[in-house]
Amino acid sequence: MSRDEAGGPAQRLRALPGLVESRIGVLRRVWNSAGPQALAALLAAAAGALLMRPQFAHVASSLRMLNDPQAALGLADMLVLPRVLLGLGLVLMSLGLLARARVAWVITLLLSLLGAGDALVSAHRIGPLFVLCLLQLAVLLLWARRFNRSSIAAGSLFALLSIGSLMLYGMLGSLWFGEGYTPPIRNLGTALYYAVETMSTVGYGDIVPRTLHARMFTVSLIVLGITVFATTLSLIIGPVIGGSIKRALEGRMQKQQRRNHYVILGISALAYTTWKALQQRGVPVTVVVSSAAASPFPPEADVVVGDATSNEVLERAGVPHAKAVLTLREDDAENAFAVLAVKELAPGVKTIAGVNDARHVAKIRRVQPDLLFAPQLLGSDLLVRSLFDEPIDNQTVAKLLFADPD
Repeated sequence: MSRDEAGGPAQRLRALPGLVESRIGVLRRVWNSAGPQALAALLAAAAGALLMRPQFAHVASSLRMLNDPQAALGLADMLVLPRVLLGLGLVLMSLGLLARARVAWVITLLLSLLGAGDALVSAHRIGPLFVLCLLQLAVLLLWARRFNRSSIAAGSLFALLSIGSLMLYGMLGSLWFGEGYTPPIRNLGTALYYAVETMSTVGYGDIVPRTLHARMFTVSLIVLGITVFATTLSLIIGPVIGGSIKRALEGRMQKQQRRNHYVILGISALAYTTWKALQQRGVPVTVVVSSAAASPFPPEADVVVGDATSNEVLERAGVPHAKAVLTLREDDAENAFAVLAVKELAPGVKTIAGVNDARHVAKIRRVQPDLLFAPQLLGSDLLVRSLFDEPIDNQTVAKLLFADPD
């Protein structure tokens, strides 16, 4: 037997702890990323399925005979309908839990409490459903901070569940107390019409409750309808309007905070590298880019879109309160016009003009920027000085930055 063959199993055995540790690390990262919400969603779906499973046969048989009022009334059996709605709610909320939605967490917590109570009362013992609901409650409370997102999707699920449950309640309740109305409600079509009419508070008066039970049911339907629709609108429309207001306020606050900062005009390669260097130093930078060109700056950059020679755009960028304005556009003529615009708006602000073509240095100097930066002149002079071992000190670099013609 060769030495490699003899050492193979031993080497693999020595490498086993490292391999196990690596796999554990991968599993830990996966769990930290999506584990708690996935576990909560799985438990919610399982509890919902257990709640609905015993009622499937009853509901299916009633749905097959919807034209028969007695079969339709079977759906309103208080031992069947609540468990179906409770289970359906848990299944729907599992999608919201996957999205880490806060509203889904709150609703699932309440439904799990109801499910645990229902399981204990109906079975008179601690069964699988009760244990599953308790485990669900423990997971939700232990990782409550994970569910911190305001999700429109979760709000929509809640709205769907609430409106659907209310419609079922209205239809089946109308059938249940149908003889207490004038004319009596004896079919699902009339029950649906009356439920929608009452929930919307339209009240045409063509169907009138006569008995006390029918009137109390109508009152409950009106109150629940107003409550559910108001809550649904706040959950779905509220985040949209709130997001718009937040963006508007953030824009205004950002505009007010543009003080003692640097402003870069342009999207050239020099503008981007300068922005990146300033960002690394932790200083505030605002960039003005043209709407006609694609911006190379990331979403977190403070970018103002517009014409860099417009006073309105320059004011929005906070130029009057800036430490310095760098005109680093790709066209030297545009840089010259931008310097003039800045000097007209804010004469006391330092201006630094970039020169793309060394032949335009004299022309741009005429607009009198505080500093000229010509990368071609600077680079070529530094290269020549390096070739001849000439000293390069701060005075030399400053002289080159000012692009002194001498």
